[in-house]
Amino acid sequence: MKICRFNHNRIGVVVGDTVIDITSAFDLNPAWPLPPGDWLARQLLDLPKMRAAVSKSSSRLALHEVSLASPIANPGKIIGAPINYRAHIDEANADSEINNGTTYTNIDEFGLFLKAGSSLIGPSETVMPRFSERRTDHEVELAVIIGKEASFVKKDRAFEHILGFTIGLDMTVRGKEFPSFRKSPDTYTVLGPWLVTFDEIPSPDALELRLSVNGIEKQRANTSQLIFSVARLIEYASSFYTLFPGDIIMTGTPQGVGPVQPGDTIDVQIEAIGELSISVGRAAS
Repeated sequence: MKICRFNHNRIGVVVGDTVIDITSAFDLNPAWPLPPGDWLARQLLDLPKMRAAVSKSSSRLALHEVSLASPIANPGKIIGAPINYRAHIDEANADSEINNGTTYTNIDEFGLFLKAGSSLIGPSETVMPRFSERRTDHEVELAVIIGKEASFVKKDRAFEHILGFTIGLDMTVRGKEFPSFRKSPDTYTVLGPWLVTFDEIPSPDALELRLSVNGIEKQRANTSQLIFSVARLIEYASSFYTLFPGDIIMTGTPQGVGPVQPGDTIDVQIEAIGELSISVGRAAS
């Protein structure tokens, strides 16, 4: 099932070129204090409830007429895997603007990092480079959305905690600062166009990813090339902190990262999920 968030505060299921509005099926007003994680993500695991909502809904809209937001509105954590493709490690070590004097080795040596929730946007918005004088790069990634609380989960049970998958675009300012800082400006995390529930992608470790800028292909790889698989990433992340519904794990980018400029159009495709297209605006400073 393809679940989207659209027109700011509506929930829909995408079927072909149609969005079926199922917002009324959900409790969107949690009591204070709010539980950790994203309130809606806790409810999206109930697939029978959503199928029933689809059959009852009389509200149908053309996909091209709606404004798509990030499928998850309020993730408690956006987790990044900095070096999870071997070819990207080689690429980073060969480019001084990427490595800034650091020699990258393995993901288990450098660990994971967190991105600010305020960096999150959807495909109907615009990437706004933070600095005109600094390089901002594109990075395509498979994004995993957690559906059930997870702490010290072993990888053979990791898939039980997944709600679904979406396309992730991890924008990055190059520089000497820690990755969490350089990857957290406003608009530097793009998710969309929808989430695909786990039942439709039972094998996330064999998906093709592609990214092009202005129609020119820049990145192409397959998640089979991940150093830490999706299950291993969940095991690793949950060994350091509890994962809650709606938390996002960005699984890492392959080789081919590069700078974008104002006016560029970034097109991203991930097999079994779909396509995301977003524009790059003028730098904020």
